[in-house]
Amino acid sequence: MKKISLLGSTGSIGVNTLDVVERNPDKFQVCALSAGSNVELFAQQIRKFKPALVALFDSTKLDALKERVGDLDVEILSGPEGGVSVATMPEADLVVSGVVGSAGLLPALGALRAGKNLALANKETLVIAGELVLKEAERNNAQIIPIDSEHSAIFQALNGEKPERIKKIILTASGGPFRTFTLKQMENVTVKDALNHPNWDMGAKITIDSSTMMNKGLEYIEAKWLFGVDTRVEVIVHAQSIIHSMIEFVDTSIIAQLGIPDMRVPIAYALTYPDRFESELPSLDLATMGNLTFEAPDVERFPCLQLAMDAMDMGQTLPTVLNAANEVAVQAFLDELIPYKDIAEIIRMVMHNHRPVPLQEIQDVLDADLWAREETTKLITVTH
Repeated sequence: MKKISLLGSTGSIGVNTLDVVERNPDKFQVCALSAGSNVELFAQQIRKFKPALVALFDSTKLDALKERVGDLDVEILSGPEGGVSVATMPEADLVVSGVVGSAGLLPALGALRAGKNLALANKETLVIAGELVLKEAERNNAQIIPIDSEHSAIFQALNGEKPERIKKIILTASGGPFRTFTLKQMENVTVKDALNHPNWDMGAKITIDSSTMMNKGLEYIEAKWLFGVDTRVEVIVHAQSIIHSMIEFVDTSIIAQLGIPDMRVPIAYALTYPDRFESELPSLDLATMGNLTFEAPDVERFPCLQLAMDAMDMGQTLPTVLNAANEVAVQAFLDELIPYKDIAEIIRMVMHNHRPVPLQEIQDVLDADLWAREETTKLITVTH
């Protein structure tokens, strides 16, 4: 019986993780949960899975949560410190991070410092502090197991292979809902349009990132940290989202991982690694798939991808700034404060205004993150 601490239980990854747990009660037990602000769903999850410890990030809703679960034998914490407590719970065998955004960094670091293996869906943790996070994992003999479908695919394709055999990593991208849009068409994109992803059911922020291809840019950075910063990473658009990623080896052989576009598949692999178990999910029916297509990404229409690649190439605090600027700009678009086409331009301006410094400690990350958020907010206010 593997005991699991789950960060971000009310989000898309969290809900799917709990679905896998519920389908396999003989294999997994939830010992701790954290959530952001969705009190209603969180309370339902607490009653169903009966964790010993829970934490609600939004402290203003703590009383509302206590009203709903106060009769249960559960310790209730709040704020960022509560999330770290969930991540470091001594009983946990595995910590799953499904938190969205930079809020996932401190709990992830806490888990690694406690020597916990970390099943990571929160790509921002490695985007903003990759070098520091990997050092922490190595120092405490803790393993990072990727959950993102693309990185899980790479992780699986590399099973038993040596890093020096890799020629390049090929990250696949769906292209999002605007894959065939012209620049002119993209000027009139609405929030509703951008939230209509053709293949995946995700939260609002990640769905917008997918539409701008920033999500793939963040995954590019994450792949560099997970599989070697000097490893060549190539992005290719694969609209069907059936091949989740590929590895080309030095002998030009390519190994691909295929599967249905359902996050429960890579989640289950992360929960059971290095084992696998039988799944109730439908198998991929290749005979009915038709053609699988591939095309190069267009960075003129999707400049966020190039911005992310540039940030990784320049390094230091620039990926931190990229991520923070993107989080603020995406939220501004969701709040209808800026048009869709301005997301990339605002990020570009913030990156241009930043003077990168080396990441020597976590405070450098926090300082760069705060600066970028303030700078992005200022630019949005001034220009809109």
